[in-house]
Amino acid sequence: MNKLKNRIKSSPTLNKWAHLLLKPKNQYRPRWWVRTLVNPFKHSKGKGTNIGRYARMDLMPYNDFSVGEKCLIEDFATINNAVGPVSIGDRTLIGLSSVVIGPVEIGEDVMLAQHVVLSGLNHSYENIYLPIKDQPVTTKNIIVEDGAWLGANVVVMPGITIGKNAVVAAGSVVVKNVPPFSVVGGNPAKVLKQYCPNRANWIRTSKQKTVEKESLIRKVS
Repeated sequence: MNKLKNRIKSSPTLNKWAHLLLKPKNQYRPRWWVRTLVNPFKHSKGKGTNIGRYARMDLMPYNDFSVGEKCLIEDFATINNAVGPVSIGDRTLIGLSSVVIGPVEIGEDVMLAQHVVLSGLNHSYENIYLPIKDQPVTTKNIIVEDGAWLGANVVVMPGITIGKNAVVAAGSVVVKNVPPFSVVGGNPAKVLKQYCPNRANWIRTSKQKTVEKESLIRKVS
């Protein structure tokens, strides 16, 4: 099987015919026979997970997809693993009209509000003699760690890691990694607050240097 896969990938002609077999031309969703006869046996769905009737599960059998237990993927959300695998941990919510394009790893107890976009896919544009749509694509894995909350209309760029229990404010565009236990917001998103163990409280970044000095003084004394 691996030899066959490698042969198809290495041959442009075979690769083209394989894609036509799996999905209609100029579309990004699999054919009905793939959705009905292949994906239910290829991809795992956890117990108690609810996928909305109008959610688009654009899943291809040649890449992995898994969703844990007690998850909710709401209507009009789109999950696409055509260019990279997608994994979703237990008790995670994918909100209305959100888009997840692999490669993406989403942890447990994560909340994605409405219209959130996580796309590990990017388009090359360097060749000025070709339309961008005809140029190669690149992929970088997105990781959303356990307990994170992404507000409505958040966009996360390829290769970004959202730390554990982090909060991304609505409308943010995330172009840098988000530290665990922090609140970020804006375009581009910047750290607004971080949890301070010494004070057992969330501290605004403008006060962070003061807190660090206090911690240093305590250690010295």
